[in-house]
Amino acid sequence: MNRLSQRLLAEGLGTGLLLAIVIGSGIMAERLSGGNVAIALLGNTVATVWGLYFLIHTFGPSSGAHFNPAVSLVMALRRELPWADLLPYVVVQLIGAACGAWLAHAMFDLSILQWSTKLRTGPSQWLAEAVATAGLLLVILRAPADRAPSLVAAYIGAAYWFTASTSFANPAAAFGRMFSDTFSGIAPNHVAAFVAAQLIGALTGFAIHAALGQARVGHPNVVEASGADGDVIAASETPRVHPSH
Repeated sequence: MNRLSQRLLAEGLGTGLLLAIVIGSGIMAERLSGGNVAIALLGNTVATVWGLYFLIHTFGPSSGAHFNPAVSLVMALRRELPWADLLPYVVVQLIGAACGAWLAHAMFDLSILQWSTKLRTGPSQWLAEAVATAGLLLVILRAPADRAPSLVAAYIGAAYWFTASTSFANPAAAFGRMFSDTFSGIAPNHVAAFVAAQLIGALTGFAIHAALGQARVGHPNVVEASGADGDVIAASETPRVHPSH
């Protein structure tokens, strides 16, 4: 198996497992919460946070652990992902997302194939998705490399609660969740607006990162280049794992 195939396998598996975690924990939380939506969301949040943390550590060394077309797009804009690899990344992320939804259904003895009827629409939810995705990209681009998994997971956990949309922040997640008529689902006719808001948010996060400038010398993302006398003469950002919800 060549290098690109290995990366695509990691992206597909990681995205599929992420959606299985999001949807499966939503099903379990709803069953155990006795109709208390707040408790159900809390259970869904905790599982997603820990799931993201281990998925990023597991698949990050292979593919960068994007699991998210918006993240892959920004990495292509930054030339950290070859443009030729962007479409294959997005395709396997979408396939993985759908398979993750079906896997969750199978584990909970539900109909494998279904469409969501859960309504998620309106300007407030679209704004929430743009904010959630912009924040996600800022965390990914500015987090110290060794802390990215924990910071991304923590951010998504917070965004589940401070955004009106419960922070999909991921076109692949929106795509996969339209195949599940469960706690975490989204009606198919509402997905396009979510995706548009997410892409706008991702580009906004990218622009804010650029406006803030490079991290200061001494930041864990920065490698210092020294002259013969030991003075710092240049600094550049080190490659990072680029994880995502």
